[in-house]
Amino acid sequence: MHALLRFPVLTPVVLGTAFALAAMTVILLAARRTTRWPALAAAGVVGGAMVGVLALWLVEGVADVFGPALGWSTRAWVVGCCAALGLAGMNWRRSTVRRKVGAVLGSLVLVAASVLGVNALYGLNPTVGSLVGVATVDQLTLPAPVTSPGTGAATATAAAGPLWQIWTAPAGMPSVGTTGTQSIPSTVSGFTARAAGIYLPPAALTAHPPTLPLVVLLMGQPGNPDPQYVAAVLDRYAAAHQGLAPIVVVADQLGDPTKDTLCLDTAQFGKVESYVNEDVLPWAHAHLNVMTDRAHTTIAGYSNGGQCAISFVAKYPDLWGNVLDISGEEYPGADHAAEVLKDIFTGDQKAYDAQKPTVILGQHSYPDTVGIFTVSTNDPAYMPGAKRVAAAAKAAGIQVTYFEVPNGGHVIGALNGGLEEGFAVLYPRLGLSQQ
Repeated sequence: MHALLRFPVLTPVVLGTAFALAAMTVILLAARRTTRWPALAAAGVVGGAMVGVLALWLVEGVADVFGPALGWSTRAWVVGCCAALGLAGMNWRRSTVRRKVGAVLGSLVLVAASVLGVNALYGLNPTVGSLVGVATVDQLTLPAPVTSPGTGAATATAAAGPLWQIWTAPAGMPSVGTTGTQSIPSTVSGFTARAAGIYLPPAALTAHPPTLPLVVLLMGQPGNPDPQYVAAVLDRYAAAHQGLAPIVVVADQLGDPTKDTLCLDTAQFGKVESYVNEDVLPWAHAHLNVMTDRAHTTIAGYSNGGQCAISFVAKYPDLWGNVLDISGEEYPGADHAAEVLKDIFTGDQKAYDAQKPTVILGQHSYPDTVGIFTVSTNDPAYMPGAKRVAAAAKAAGIQVTYFEVPNGGHVIGALNGGLEEGFAVLYPRLGLSQQ
């Protein structure tokens, strides 16, 4: 079962096979030798396509299930799949049992190929497990936190010099880091979260590891607390810097991936803000070999998580000294603001505005804080908000880097590009590389 969950679904072989099977299925479903069949087949295709358009209008426009717009490529997959299913449905009309069975099996092939096609557009679910929301990494056995002379606590590091200067990779150090999961108790918040993903870089896996910077990363919605994306980026950085990289906790701010919790403490979704700041961060300090000062502590996030990240820096500057906001929403529930205003703030616009990062940033100053804001050049829905938040952060005294990822969309390209640029800025700040 575990092997099935880890089966890759974004490889050219898997996608090519699925699309070829779908094409053959359509050809077989269309091949009937009856006088009225061409008209019936056309009616099935058109009817199915209309159902697809209606479904998109209901779930995307009326119910606003997905938040930001899906994009025309995704919509094309949905409408195309429904059109093909309409053709399959017509194969039940005055047909043999064998053709009926073929129509059912063909429908399964068509749906599977469409799911894989949509998933390939976003690129965020590379395995069967991540596609269905089941963790494909095992629980990680954590090494006991240690303090190594000269390379341990943040104060000792500051006295002896940055890690890049005083750390020497020992013989036999692993070439890559390791990932796994850990359940973080919600002692303070009571929030029901999924297990967090953990990334330990190569330096953390040595017999006498240095105490390393900490990054808490929050993914998008819908999404999973999956450490593989940040691990892939940081393994490359670690390879170029003697195995040094931050320890990363990919925390779950959603609980239910279909719910936008807004990263606030609410009666509807639970105390998410308290969970990240009062449960996750203290747990990391107690259980991971990380520096605990704010200058070496980073909150990062992608999309929904990006909004959480900048909100937490704005509210808790004593905890977080750095923020990496990758294609983040401008404020809690920005893509369904009217619903949030009504359901969460009972129509109180002033109370809602008070939770917006640009408002909070404008009320305080943030010395010795680093902020990286990234967004894709072809992400018009998020770019204006990213620019406004970055400008507000700069005006509040945060040392801001604003970067536009070339053609990353609001998908895997945006995430990877944001992580790459973010750690390029953070590495010197965290003492992991020279300026």
